[in-house]
This record gives sequence, C-alpha cells and structure tokens, in this order.
Amino acid sequence: MQPRTPRQSAHESRGQGFHRADNDARLSAELAAVVAGARRRAVRDGDRQIDTAHLLHSLLESDAGARAVFGEGPHIARLLGYLVQRSIGYGLRWQSGVEDSGGVPVAGEAAGFSPLAAACMERARECAARRGDGPACGVDLLAAIVVDPQARAVEVLERAGVDPARLSARIEARTGGRCGARPGRYAVEGGDTAR
Repeated sequence: MQPRTPRQSAHESRGQGFHRADNDARLSAELAAVVAGARRRAVRDGDRQIDTAHLLHSLLESDAGARAVFGEGPHIARLLGYLVQRSIGYGLRWQSGVEDSGGVPVAGEAAGFSPLAAACMERARECAARRGDGPACGVDLLAAIVVDPQARAVEVLERAGVDPARLSARIEARTGGRCGARPGRYAVEGGDTAR
C-alpha cells in the first residue's frame, strides 16, 4: 500500500529553510511582497539564501517607490537584464559562497537571508522606526542595500553603470535624509537619472 502523504519535491524542501519575513509587522505590505518575491526567486534559482541581489531584483519588479529613485532612462532595463542573467556568469560564482560584508553576522542564515541581506533588512526596519511614520518600505531597503560595497546588489548596480554612491545621495536628497520616506512623499523629477 502506498503512503497517502505526497512526497515533497527537492524544490519545495529547499524553500523550507526560508523564514517567512513577509509577514513581519515592521514591513509595509509592499516590502513584504518584495521579500516574498525575493524568496521565490532564491528557491527557483536553487540558491541557499536570499541575498541582496534577490532583494534588488524584487524591488525593481514590484516596488514603484524604489524604481522611481532611479529616474528616467535605461537603468531599470539594464539592471533587470543583469539580474535575469544571475544563473550564468557571476551568479554561478555567488552560488559557492555566502554573501557577507565581514561584519558581525546577524541571525541571517537561520532566517533564510544571507548575513548581509539580513543586516540590510534590519537597517531598513531601524530606519522606519526612527522615521516613526509606519513600517519599512522599499526605499528604506534600497537605501540600506546601496551603502554596503560588499553587497551583491551593489556589484550588479556597478555592472549596469549605476553609481551606488550617487544613488544613495539621490535617496537622501529625495527623502530629506530620512532613509526612505513613504513613496508618495517625494516627487519623481522628470528626466533625471541615477548616473
């Protein structure tokens, strides 16, 4: 007699180690959707952890506020092109290591995030807490990611011709130095670019 419990595929079991951060009350609904998208991408790609490149990819695809920071121009298409090619080139090199900036690791591995991605998520939450007007949003996470030169997302930005320091300055200017104000709190300037 065959057991009635369906077997788990290897694909499904890989995803079990990922902490469900998308139900964190300290994240906006938009940012929770970004985290869920990054988790699906990591599982689909066969990666052990959600890293900053997964988070950047999901931010660009589903968070209008984060996309707006890049302004007009081909930056988004170029970035998405590099991120889609993750399974070849530098993405293969990434599969053999853990994304970490060398600092004190946050409990990222247990949570399904690389140590660096976990630290960025925590910085985004702290930023929102300091701002005091609601949970962390996508711009908070983008601001946290672009300041770490060891982030895989920063490597992708640089390869796509986006200067992370200038992008960080744009975030600061648009949000009045408040990490990442709610997406509706700043206007998208027509024609300005992230370069």
